[in-house]
Order: sequence, then structure tokens, then C-alpha cells
Amino acid sequence: MPTPDLRAYAADTMRSRGLEPHFATPALQEAEAARARGLPSHGDIRDLRRRTWFSIDNADTQDLDQLSVAEPLGGGAARLLVAIADVATFVATAGPMDTHAWANTTSVYTAAGVFPMLPETLSTDLTSLHEGQERLTVVVDMRVEADGSVTDVHLYAAVVVNHAKLIYDSTSAWLDGSAAAPPGIARTPGLAEQVRLHDAIASQLRKARSGRGALDVKTVSARPVFDRGVLVDLRPDEKGRANDLIADVMIATNSATARFLTQQHYPSLRRVLEAPRRWDRLVALAAEHGVALPVQPDAKALDHFLSARRRVDPQGFADLSLAVVKLLGSGEYVAASAGAASQGHFGLAVGDYAHSTAPNRRFSDLVTQRQVLAALRGDEPVYDHAALEDIASRCTLQEDNAAKVERQVLKAAAATLLQGRIGHAFDALVTGAAPKGTFVRITSPLIEGRLVRGMEGADVGDRLRVRLVGIDAQQGHIDFERAGP
Repeated sequence: MPTPDLRAYAADTMRSRGLEPHFATPALQEAEAARARGLPSHGDIRDLRRRTWFSIDNADTQDLDQLSVAEPLGGGAARLLVAIADVATFVATAGPMDTHAWANTTSVYTAAGVFPMLPETLSTDLTSLHEGQERLTVVVDMRVEADGSVTDVHLYAAVVVNHAKLIYDSTSAWLDGSAAAPPGIARTPGLAEQVRLHDAIASQLRKARSGRGALDVKTVSARPVFDRGVLVDLRPDEKGRANDLIADVMIATNSATARFLTQQHYPSLRRVLEAPRRWDRLVALAAEHGVALPVQPDAKALDHFLSARRRVDPQGFADLSLAVVKLLGSGEYVAASAGAASQGHFGLAVGDYAHSTAPNRRFSDLVTQRQVLAALRGDEPVYDHAALEDIASRCTLQEDNAAKVERQVLKAAAATLLQGRIGHAFDALVTGAAPKGTFVRITSPLIEGRLVRGMEGADVGDRLRVRLVGIDAQQGHIDFERAGP
């Protein structure tokens, strides 16, 4: 299948999974009407435009959902403010845009491009926190203590301006001391100090979660590389120090938002991850490295094992992390009753967790934002517990479907790169072993395929030598056979 057909293939694959790749005309019209109206008057919304807000994201990201700014408070404590794009103000509940967002529940990020959850008129324009643009936001204002605990949380609406859009790779290199300051830092007074303060706060937050058993993992995803519009490679998308910084800040924000809704006695949508069902395989995986894990799931013990392996074998840590993540399984959404805590997230070691920081990209976050804004206004909740149960089921289902689409399109893209390599052997890692099939991942290109012969005895985390025996770009199939241990 030629690369130029990849986007059409992605759209067809989405439809086969119950996802709609295109917006209906009423949704596009509603978005244009919102842009024509522009930002509503600020009223009594806080004016925080002069603060040195900044974002860190990928270079090609246009749907910017959050900014942050911080200030030291003495004694190792700091005040951390995270501004989240106000999307709810522009997307009417049960309107045409909301109907599409509910149907898909997420933006779908494929090797053929992005299929956004909301029209780009909003998601990459009116509600995207672009550099130099005034935007409405919901601010999560937190005090982070020296020990990494989060206290004194306040939420409120504010108008802000992004003073610099920074890029993950260049910011990570600068923080590591291997490169000069990125242009955004160099030209923005006080931003260097801001980013370094954020790095310190993130370290405090991470240390506190680690003490509770948060898992130290580092996974690598495939990044499509194009040359003049033609796909030429799928390379590892390495995560650096700036990625960790943003992840730690967002985890704290999501947890603080969940606690806020609990305190306000509002029902909420939570993201949870139960203790892994395949703990026995994690025990066996650790035993291969001479480590004995407890018989029952223990996040702290698993994290100690992972941290030790990161130090001992940094080059192989990404593969180990991938195996562990696969064995942990997928998270899901659940509804939490008003004023009640829900089950927590095993991997993040947090008890209350609500996706809230990406309302342009995830329906769950838009739903959470509507509940937050209703609480701030003193209104009745937009959603009751029964409605949130339906939304939770829908979000879990469609997130899984979106992930399957992304994998299938990635395989179709990889199949075009593997043309002519039938019979070639590759080093591989087993990433899935279940009745539905055994799957392995190779590294050049970085892609998963099915092990169709020689899968006996193979389990997640095993390293094998495999041989490419078949590809079908149209179906997104890449088949291997076992060629050795």
C-alpha cells in the first residue's frame, strides 16, 4: 500500500473500530460560530497574564492544553500553578461538537496524522494555549512542600498568556547541561529560573510518589519520520528530563483536581489501574534478574526492582519497562460518588486521580472540567453518578479502540518500510502472550508484529530472535516466526 494512501487507510480503520474520523457539518459550524464570538469578557475572572507562563511539548503539537508557573516559598516549598485550557466554555453540553467528542472520546494520533476530538478551529486555535495569545483557563493552584506533598489546593478561572512554547528535546538537553538554552528560554526574562524551579518541584513530587510505590518505568514509542511527505522510518521517540518534568506536574494536577471534587461533594470521573492480574509473571521476570518479589502485588517492591535495573542496565531498561507496562495492563475510567474516594492507580501510587489536563484531546478531561466549573459557580453538577458511569464505560471502550487503530496504522506504515525484507532476522522482545496471539517488537523499524510460528513457551519480557515471514499493509499485519532464543 503506498504511503500517500495511509490517511485514507487510517480513516477506514477508525470507522471499523466505531470511531468517526470526520466532523459533521453542524459541529464545524458550531466551532466557527465560537471563533466568531471570540473570548468572552473577563468579568471577575482573575487576570494572570503577566505571570511567566510557559508550555513544554513536541515541536509539532498544536493542541496545547496546559501551562504552568511557579514561585519559591522558602524552606524548600513552592507554589505551583497549572493553567488548563478552558474548553467547556466553548463546547455546549450535548451540542454538535460535544456529540462528536462523546462518540470518539479522544483524539486519535496515527502515523498518518492526527484525527482531533474537537474541530481544529477550537483545539488548535481558540482553546489552544498558543504562545503570545490570551486564553481562558482553569487554574489549579497548589502548594508543594519540601517533601513533595501537595497541600493548600485552590481552583479558579483565569485569563493567561503563554510566554514561551518550549520543546521537549531541546529543553531536556539544556536541563542535562548538554546544550545551550533553547530560544524561548534565552529570550524570556526569568524563564530559565522558572524551568529549573519546575525541575526541582517535579523531582520532589516524584520522590514522594516513589516513596508510596510509584513505578519507575521508561517506555519508548515509535515516531514516524517523513522525507518530503514520504514515510522513511519509525524511530524511537525517547523521553527526556523535560518529559518527566511535565508528567510529574500533570500527575499532581490530576490528583489535586480529583480531591477538589471530592471535597466539593461532586461526583467525578476517575482514572484507575488495579493491581496487575499477571503479578506471577512479574515475579518470574524479576527472578530472572536474581530478585525475589513478594507473592502478592506490592508496588514498592516492584519499584525497588525497577530502580535497581535502571542503574544496573540503563540500555536495556526501556525493554524491561515495556514488558512491565504490558503486564500491568490498561487503566480504565470509573465513576466516583459525590464526596467518596475511588480506588487508586497502582502504577502512579495515587489514591484519587482524575484526568483533567487535556480537555482538547480527551472527553474525560472535558467532563471533569465541566464538573469543576459548576462547583466554582456553585451550580448543580453537570453530570450525576449514573451519567458518569455511562461516560466511564464509553471512554474506556473508545480509548481501547483508538489504541488499536493507532497500532494498526503504525503496522501498515511499517509494512511499507519492510517491503523486500521477507526472510530477514531481527532481535525481538515479547510484548504480548495471550490466547489471541503472541506479539513481539523489533527495533528497526520500531514496530510490533505477531509471532505465528514458534510461540510455544514465549512470554512477555522474553528476548527472541525472529524472522520476518509475511506482511500485509492493507490489513496492518506483520508476521514473524521464531528463529532462535
